[in-house]
Amino acid sequence: MHVHRVWTETTFGRVALHTAYPWRMCRNIRQLHNFEPPATPDEVHAAATQYVRKISGSTKPSQANQAAFDAAVEEVAAATQRLLDHLTTSAPPKNREEEAAKARARAQARYAS
Repeated sequence: MHVHRVWTETTFGRVALHTAYPWRMCRNIRQLHNFEPPATPDEVHAAATQYVRKISGSTKPSQANQAAFDAAVEEVAAATQRLLDHLTTSAPPKNREEEAAKARARAQARYAS
């Protein structure tokens, strides 16, 4: 297992050590494939927004960058929807409520005192 230790400067000028796991996806972007019911357009758009925020390094772009940010979100959302429409699997669809309960249990274990 190869783990990267990364020092970054925070907004307030403090330096923080982060552990980067290159094989892990951003925790804010959720899997959308193979769920019943299928992902909604709002979920696809939210994932696209999170992706563009992550790669741009900005949660709220400046007015000068707003149009480029919005265009990128729309393009990523369209590409994501096309991908979801074309993916196939032989696995049975996952139940959203069961997966959410598993995620809550993992979070509770992770953040337990």
